[in-house]
Formats: sequence, C-alpha cells, structure tokens
Amino acid sequence: MSTTAKKRSHRTSAGTRDRVRILLRLAGSTYAQDAGIRLADKPAPLWQLLVLSNLLSARISADIAMAAARELFRAGGRTPHGMAELTWQQRVDALGRGHYVRYDEGTATRLGECADLVRDRYAGDLRRLAREADDDPARVRELLTEFPGIGPTGAAVFCREAQAVWPFLRPALDRRALAGAKRVGLPSDAAELASLVPDDELSSLAAALVRADLHHDLAEKVTAS
Repeated sequence: MSTTAKKRSHRTSAGTRDRVRILLRLAGSTYAQDAGIRLADKPAPLWQLLVLSNLLSARISADIAMAAARELFRAGGRTPHGMAELTWQQRVDALGRGHYVRYDEGTATRLGECADLVRDRYAGDLRRLAREADDDPARVRELLTEFPGIGPTGAAVFCREAQAVWPFLRPALDRRALAGAKRVGLPSDAAELASLVPDDELSSLAAALVRADLHHDLAEKVTAS
C-alpha cells in the first residue's frame, strides 16, 4: 500500500471510530437498561430480558414496550414464578399502565405461557437454554422462538442484548442493526463493526444502531457531527 493510501485508510478509520463514539454518546444505552433491567448471567434478569424481548416484538414503540416491562416487573413479574403468580387480569392491568393497550390481552396470555415454559423446561433458569443450545447462537435463536410471542424479531432482540453476558453470541448484529450502520455511514459487515468497540460495548452499539435505523433524526445528527 502506498504512503498516500495508508494515510487515507488511517483517516477513514479515525473518522469511523469518531462516528461510533458519537452514536454511542447519543443512543448507547441498551434497551434492557432503559427498561430497568440490571442484566447479568442470572435467572431473574435473563427472564426479564425475555419479557422485554416479547414486548418489543409487537408493532409498538420501544418506549411503550419498555414502560410496559417496568410495570410488569413492579407488579411482581420479575421472575418466571412471579409472572405465573400474577393473574391474567393483573398482567393486563400492568400492560395498560404502560400504555401497551393494543396487544394487552394476548400478550398477558403469552407471558403466562412463557413463564410456564421457562419453569417446566428450564427449571426457571434460561442459562439452561444456552447449555441446551451448546453455546451455538443459531440454536439459541431457534430455542427462543419456541416461546409464545417470540419470533425471529424477538430472538434477535434477546441476542443483541444478551451478548453483554453471553460472550458466545458475539457479535450479535442482526439485519436491523446493520441497516442502522448503513444509515449512519458505518461498515455494514458485522465483524468489521464489532472491531470498532470493545467486546463489552457490543450490546450498546447494537442498540444504538437499531435506534439509528428506527429514528431518522438520530441518524441525521450522527452523520452531521
């Protein structure tokens, strides 16, 4: 490579990393953090992430989904047992307080079914799902779609967030995240994107990229900086 080409490559790399830092500063909180989940490789927070992924799967704003998750957790649904102990009406009411009103009744039913499945199949601990999948990301996504209300979209949400505590999922940058990368002028290759941040920031980068795809005003702020 010529000296000129090397300098150009260095400038491009520096500019790309600057853009990533701007994106993370503007939109780098994870969806789990915004829903009040202290994510860890433990049964309760992993269950809470599954609930949030279920809520985010519907055609409803992320802000409403996160508000609904917080209400469900306040009502006692922070664990599979707690969610199963809530009555269907209590789940509906919690969803309503979070303004999750278009899908409240069906979602209340599905969350109860999810709680039963986690307890019956995984003894209340989604770490057993990772072990059953033999730490294979594709198999994890497949097993996640067995939960009522979790399709490919919900499985992608779960993996984008869970890569913070399940390193074998990295890099979990799905089509929506890659679309966000393209929108803000970042590489659209998952491995190349992952190289731009430390491993422990990948979940934050994924969330920020998704927001850049969903919110054009955010993408414009990033590209204009």
